Amino acid sequence: MLTIKVITGSNLDSYSAMAAEAPVVLAPTDDELLQAQADLWRHGLCYLTSMGLQCAVKLGIATAIHRAGGASSLPDLITTLSLPASKLPFLRRLMRLLVYSGIFAADDAAAMTGTYRLTPLSCLLVDDGVVGSHPSQVPLVHSMTSRLCLEAAMGLAEWFKKDHLPSLSAAALPSPFEEVHGVSPFDGSMANLDPEADIMFNEALAAHDNSGFSTVLVLHHWSDEDCVKILAQCKKAIPTREAGGKVIIIDIVIGSAPGHVLEAELLMDVGMMLVTKGRQRDENDWRDLFKKAGFSDYKIVKKLGARGVFEVYR
Repeated sequence: MLTIKVITGSNLDSYSAMAAEAPVVLAPTDDELLQAQADLWRHGLCYLTSMGLQCAVKLGIATAIHRAGGASSLPDLITTLSLPASKLPFLRRLMRLLVYSGIFAADDAAAMTGTYRLTPLSCLLVDDGVVGSHPSQVPLVHSMTSRLCLEAAMGLAEWFKKDHLPSLSAAALPSPFEEVHGVSPFDGSMANLDPEADIMFNEALAAHDNSGFSTVLVLHHWSDEDCVKILAQCKKAIPTREAGGKVIIIDIVIGSAPGHVLEAELLMDVGMMLVTKGRQRDENDWRDLFKKAGFSDYKIVKKLGARGVFEVYR
């Protein structure tokens, strides 16, 4: 049924006023909707990149390419990895996605018929020990793509809806991981639930924290309150700035670089929210922590990708 509203002189002024106050919503164009649909597919299916990465790690593709001298054809990979020959066209499709994602490189990225090579990223996935100056990050991939973390992520909406005790501080709230599994990955309680998973998470933590740095203070696993306590103790242990005293911190600084680095920082922040009571911080957050811990000044002396190197002074 069609309903027509007749605007008469008596209510025309009020209608005009209402129309003037109403926000103007522009309908998307057909081209914008087509692009939006592609973006929706990309966001909705991006977990397949993570699962493809996990699959590549479990198959040992990076290690196989490394052992082949840094380049390998698809048939050679099938043979080296002892995969059925019938899986060759399917492996080609997986590698096409991983090449596009920058995990591997190929001589012919369009046809995908040439040889595959390691990229700086896949060099971190070689499990023959250390490539260059960095230890293998394979344990980190196993951890980030584990069933336990995925189940925690799937419970995120319910975690947001749950009204925890109002008296609990942000630091006391259980993480979504704890809410789903009843344990925390890094406080020793995981060993009771799943000893193998406990080993996996601790190996991942060691791989992350030792990524080219021998001794660092990594603070993003801790709440703001705990970080202030840690930093206050560090302050007590150093002399004044004039005497050469300083605390050196190497940690992620959100907003340190645009593009993919920023996306990685934001993903790491939500990842920390998912499994720990910690967080990633921007420079203002760091400044607040230093001030609350009683430090007088700080400076970022170097940028290391997503990380910043802080010098903090009494």
